[in-house]
Amino acid sequence: MPEVILGLGKTPEQIVAIAAALLERADRLLVTRVEPAAVEALTAAIPDAKYHEIARCVTVERTAVPKPDGVIVLCAGTADLPVAEEAAVTAEIIGNDVRRVYDVGVAGLHRLLDQLSLLREARALVVVAGMEGALPSVVAGLVNAPVIAVPTSIGYGASFRGLAPLLAMLNSCAAGVGVVNIDNGFGAGYLAASINRTALTSRAD
Repeated sequence: MPEVILGLGKTPEQIVAIAAALLERADRLLVTRVEPAAVEALTAAIPDAKYHEIARCVTVERTAVPKPDGVIVLCAGTADLPVAEEAAVTAEIIGNDVRRVYDVGVAGLHRLLDQLSLLREARALVVVAGMEGALPSVVAGLVNAPVIAVPTSIGYGASFRGLAPLLAMLNSCAAGVGVVNIDNGFGAGYLAASINRTALTSRAD
């Protein structure tokens, strides 16, 4: 995977220039946290660029590659979708067939349990949640694969813009939980893709 561009803090002109330079030596591109002006500039300069609105990402994929399954992205509620989609799009552009399981927070635990057989097929799971951040612990208690917990800044005042779920996830009593920073869907998706690739390589050997 070539270097990924973080769109935040960069002008549209800077993003387009970096993207063009990367595409001179790579057939894939990922730009995260893209503002509308930068999206317009990128899609004008790079006709095959694809904008993922919910994820706030732009991708280019010029050579099709095999995309094995094994990565599942879950999120607790609809408000967590931008972070979950950033993780999913990241894992996909790296080369994974990502399954999405959304709106399965602990407030509706039956919806999560309905997906249990699917979850147990995963080699890596990204679990995105705000509020009290309980979902990754619940998922990790039900599966054997690594769980990458992503706290989001969604929630009422006492969630402290993601600090409460971050601390809850760091204090998970379930084994096999790793935690990335608040709203870091990109980091979680990249890590899940790496875990899946390593697992598949080990199985092939």
